[in-house]
Amino acid sequence: MSFDYEEIIEGVSVLRRVSAGRHEGVCDALHAAFAAALAGSAVARLLEPRSIVQLSPSSFLRPDLALVTAATGKLWLAAEVVSPTDHRWDTVTKKELYENFAVPRLWMVDPRYDNVEIYHGSPHGLALQHIYAGREALTEQLLPALRLTVTELFTA
Repeated sequence: MSFDYEEIIEGVSVLRRVSAGRHEGVCDALHAAFAAALAGSAVARLLEPRSIVQLSPSSFLRPDLALVTAATGKLWLAAEVVSPTDHRWDTVTKKELYENFAVPRLWMVDPRYDNVEIYHGSPHGLALQHIYAGREALTEQLLPALRLTVTELFTA
């Protein structure tokens, strides 16, 4: 099973396709972990998978996971589960967009290699903080209740 969705980049419509299976299992596990970590939090809000997030008046993306600040509704953390059929879109194009619009956190979740790259925004763009793999616990300093290992994420 698969479904299509649209993203708009600087006014240009791009049709994307998600294949059910491992990609969606990883996305579901990621959402469950973030939802549990945010229980009772008034600081941030987890959006539904692939909710529309406006980066600029002409750019609308649909991250696999989006965390917005409760006060402003601004995107604070985006996670992209890398597509096996169109990985360049996630790892290059969308990463560059997140960087250009100063998104503070980006997680690139890659089922091809069972790893997660964590980027933090800096004055010079997105900076790679760590590549998590195996039994390492995925952490986010501002979400101390997040409990998920890479192995758990990819065996979902």
